[in-house]
Amino acid sequence: MIPLNHDDAHAGEQLRPRDEGSGNLALRTVSACVLAPVALACAYVGGWLFIVVCGVAAGGILWEWTRLVVNRIDARIVLPGLAAVLIALVLTVVDQLAAAVGVIAIGAVLTTGLMSAWPRQYPPSNPTLWAAAGVIYAGVAFFGPVLLRRDTEWGFVAVLFLAGTVWTTDIFAYFVGRAVGGPRLWPSLSPNKTWAGAIGGLAGGVVAGVAVAYASGLGKVAIIGVIALVLSVVAQAGDLFESAVKRRFGAKDAGWLIPGHGGLMDRLDGFLVAALAALIIGILRHGTDAPAEGLLVW
Repeated sequence: MIPLNHDDAHAGEQLRPRDEGSGNLALRTVSACVLAPVALACAYVGGWLFIVVCGVAAGGILWEWTRLVVNRIDARIVLPGLAAVLIALVLTVVDQLAAAVGVIAIGAVLTTGLMSAWPRQYPPSNPTLWAAAGVIYAGVAFFGPVLLRRDTEWGFVAVLFLAGTVWTTDIFAYFVGRAVGGPRLWPSLSPNKTWAGAIGGLAGGVVAGVAVAYASGLGKVAIIGVIALVLSVVAQAGDLFESAVKRRFGAKDAGWLIPGHGGLMDRLDGFLVAALAALIIGILRHGTDAPAEGLLVW
C-alpha cells in the first residue's frame, strides 16, 4: 500500500504508476508462463479441481479487497463474508443458483452490519458499503467460470475462448500501448493506458476468440467475433474499475501474490467481469443448464 491518506487517493494525483521497466516485464512474463498453463490444465480437468481453484481465487479476492478498503484484515469482517462466498459456491455447484445469489446478498448485508457495529475501529473514509461490495465482487469470481465449465461438451472450450480473448486483450493492450503511445485512455484512473493500447487489445482479443472458435470446429465465427469484441470491451472496463477502486483507496496494487502483476485482483480484474458477461449471454440463450453452449453455438 502507498502511504497516502484516503483524501489524497481520491484526488488521484500522487499515486505512482506501476514500474513498467524491463525487470517488471520479465517478472510479468515468467508469472504468466507459469500460471497460464496451470490455470488451463485445471480448467481442462474440470470437476472438483476446477471448482476448488475457483473457490480459492474467490477467497483470495475477498481477502485482498477487504485489506484494500478497510486497510487491514479483521477476522470479524472477513470470515462471515468468506463463509457466504464458499456456501454460495457449493450451492452453485448443486444447481441452486438463486439460493447462491441470495447467500451472497446476505453475506454483503452481514458485512455491512458487522462494520457498523464497531464504527470507531475503521477509518471514516472507508464506508461500510465498500466492504460489503467485496463479498459481491468475490462471488462474481466463480459464478461465470464454474457455470460455464460444468457443460461437459462445451465447458472447456468456453473457458478457453474466454481466457484466450481476455488474456490476448491484456497482452496486445500492453505492448501496443507501449509501442504506439498517444493519448491516454482515462488518465485519472490509469495513467499508463492509452487509446492505442485499448484498440490494439480489442483487435487481439477478437483474433484470439475467433481462432479458438475456428480450432474448436464452431460455425458462424463472425458472431463469435462479435462476442469476443464485447468480452474484450468488458474486460478492459473491468480493468479500469479495479484501477478506480485502487486509486480511491490509495493503492498501487491490490496485493503481492503474483510477481510482476500484484495480487489476484490485479490479474483477474478483466477476466471476472468478462466471465460474468459471457455467462449472462449463455444463460439468456440456453438457460442455466447450458450457458457454455448458449455462448458458443449459434
